[in-house]
Amino acid sequence: MTNAAPEKRRLFTVEEANAMLPLVRVIVADLSQLSKDVVERRERLGNLTANRDSRVPDAYSDEVAEIEAELERDTQQLYVYVEELRQLGVEPKNGPEGLVDFPAMMEDRVVYLCWRQGEQEVLFWHDVDAGFAGRQPLTADVGADSVDVHEAVDDDPGQN
Repeated sequence: MTNAAPEKRRLFTVEEANAMLPLVRVIVADLSQLSKDVVERRERLGNLTANRDSRVPDAYSDEVAEIEAELERDTQQLYVYVEELRQLGVEPKNGPEGLVDFPAMMEDRVVYLCWRQGEQEVLFWHDVDAGFAGRQPLTADVGADSVDVHEAVDDDPGQN
């Protein structure tokens, strides 16, 4: 256990989350595309090298090394995109699907306003421990009026 102070987490209203979507969309589009590409290339590379003895140089050794280096650079770029979203206060959840959560306060508890690439606006929410499967629509009684604005809340490191 560490003695570090709990992190402060930005909490969004529905309006704030929707106002941030133009920027989030751009980052998520890049993250999603590169994530899909990296996953696909890793699978192909794994299939190509599955029965290959990497200790024995062959005609493809240089090419495989170059592909591995490109994958490493692209993986580092994925971390950059994730960090950009986190700096905004947004929590990326699934790169290939373009799924992100905006922490919010609803009925005196922290929840996530949930958005997925392709959706026009933030229209769903879920409890912190429910994940995407627990997504529920924001309705008139559970919408902008019941999502409170707060500057920050102590982040419990045990929660995700």
